[in-house]
Amino acid sequence: MDGISLTPEQEKLNALKKVLPEVFAEGKVDWEKLKATLGEDINFSNERYVLNWAGKSEAFKVLQAPTTKTLVPAKGESVNFDETKNIFIEGENLEVLKVLQKSYFGKVKMIYIDPPYNTGNDSFIYPDKFSETKEEYKKRVGDKDEEGYMTKDGMFKKNSKENGQYHSNWLNMMMPRLYLAKNLLKQDGTIFISIDDNEIHNLKAVMNEIFGEDNFEGHIHWRRRHNQPNDKTKLIGLVAEHILCYAKDSSYLKMNGVGKLPITGKFSNPDNDPRGDWASKPWKVGSDQSGSSYTIETPTGQTFTEDWMGEEKTFKELLDDKRIIFTKNGKGLPRKKYYKFEREQEGQCATNWWAHDIFGHNQKGNDELTELFEGVKNVFSNPKPTQLLKSLIQLGNLNKDDIVLDFFAGSASTGDALFQEISEGLNAKFILIQMAERIEENDKNQKGAIKILEKLGKPLSISELSKERLLRARKKILEDYPENKKDLGFKVLKLAESNFKKWQQIKDNNTKALEEQIKLFIDPINENSTTQNMVYELLLKSGKDLNSKIELKDGFYVINDNELVLLLEQVNQKIIDSVIAVKAKKVIALDKLFKGNDQLKTNASLQMKEASTEFKTI
Repeated sequence: MDGISLTPEQEKLNALKKVLPEVFAEGKVDWEKLKATLGEDINFSNERYVLNWAGKSEAFKVLQAPTTKTLVPAKGESVNFDETKNIFIEGENLEVLKVLQKSYFGKVKMIYIDPPYNTGNDSFIYPDKFSETKEEYKKRVGDKDEEGYMTKDGMFKKNSKENGQYHSNWLNMMMPRLYLAKNLLKQDGTIFISIDDNEIHNLKAVMNEIFGEDNFEGHIHWRRRHNQPNDKTKLIGLVAEHILCYAKDSSYLKMNGVGKLPITGKFSNPDNDPRGDWASKPWKVGSDQSGSSYTIETPTGQTFTEDWMGEEKTFKELLDDKRIIFTKNGKGLPRKKYYKFEREQEGQCATNWWAHDIFGHNQKGNDELTELFEGVKNVFSNPKPTQLLKSLIQLGNLNKDDIVLDFFAGSASTGDALFQEISEGLNAKFILIQMAERIEENDKNQKGAIKILEKLGKPLSISELSKERLLRARKKILEDYPENKKDLGFKVLKLAESNFKKWQQIKDNNTKALEEQIKLFIDPINENSTTQNMVYELLLKSGKDLNSKIELKDGFYVINDNELVLLLEQVNQKIIDSVIAVKAKKVIALDKLFKGNDQLKTNASLQMKEASTEFKTI
């Protein structure tokens, strides 16, 4: 185990090697062989349609750079840590997405994100080749102030419209995260992204590049305002935002069934039909359609010879089944009944226009937060209404234990919406990711959040607000439905440096630095490491998810019954015998536990090999 995250580059190389092993030489791609294998003209022209921008190559380097960081549990900030399957991760989302690559590769069913819209007032992280090296960027990503907040000046850069790389900076921020997010999606997974007019064109272009145009599923226009603006500075007032939807693989998505929305049509039962409420549609085809031509006689004797929706035999069967009605008191054209219960079973296909009265609006999102936070206003700027997110979740077609990921969690609207869906019977779980971004004390848009967090004695950060939203959303559901036994907890984990020291290249024959590096062979464990934190790091870097079953048995940790055993505190022959009895598939032990007892290490290795158990020391 190398202790670093799975990179998109290596994953793609592994996949290519399975399909085209002949194009590899000494473990590397032979580009001439690859072009020849694909029948491509090696002297192709560079004049082709391609999305490019300033800093794109640097953004790729940031994407491909592995991370040694880990996640550490914060049980005191969690609810039902050991039982819940819902996860809240505090940390910079690019690094967190890298950490999750091994454990959650191809396991997420749905992603929803509401990223910075690049309005000219946003501050966010992006690689900038014109002002810093990759090492400087990585250092900046880890910057925190003395109180543990992500620093505004070091961590974030304000991207004003006067910036010469205004759109490029936003793309440099988004592109690496979208590539990593795609890796986490299941084959039948979907991603929904909210955006406004500022970057909709660039977002669609970069999504086409990453996901492929064939996997574009739709562009939802959501009316975010319930009133009509009167902005004298604009020719066209902004009342709608955009939600782009892409599938990981549209063919898998269609094969496994697409999500549907609740029906919105009007149904009634004026003739007391025992099958319940119904609506109807014309049996006559439209002027631009073709159908079957025959004559129909009404109950009052009128006849109509037209092109109809179905064959005459089908019409007579529907008539006998009392599924045909005639307009104008039996004198008009026939219509076919369809029943509410049938449409409820089928569901309703989404359209690309989402009205505010059905899917919620920004004011509704604000009102929901105001209610949760006891009447305090200005808690968060433009939170999404949970009805909008619940509708997207329904489109996601979630099945048992499916995961919803939001790596721009903000006010945790996604978590709140999923709590509501879970309480109503949905068996799914979430992973939310949010930085400990400091809320500035002079921020007028979030003065309500400052009031709440100060009253609670909590740090003024967006992640604290997210967690408080989840706590209050959970409380509200349990107050409304005291008998609810669904999973409304969440475990909190935080991005942190590795528990294990890392060998670094020594420059300029620095003797003191070399001595420090040599100490890694004696004890590779960092001073502030704890056994619990090491368990979670080794769990993640072994590809096990954060909801894995962890048991402490006779001095060692057992993960998922027998998938992995960790020896982190002590070792002797009795413990080795107990580990062998578990019949573990893999055992990882700290090498320092065998200090002064090479015989025990040799015996353990031989016993593990005889038991067909993979054995590694670190």
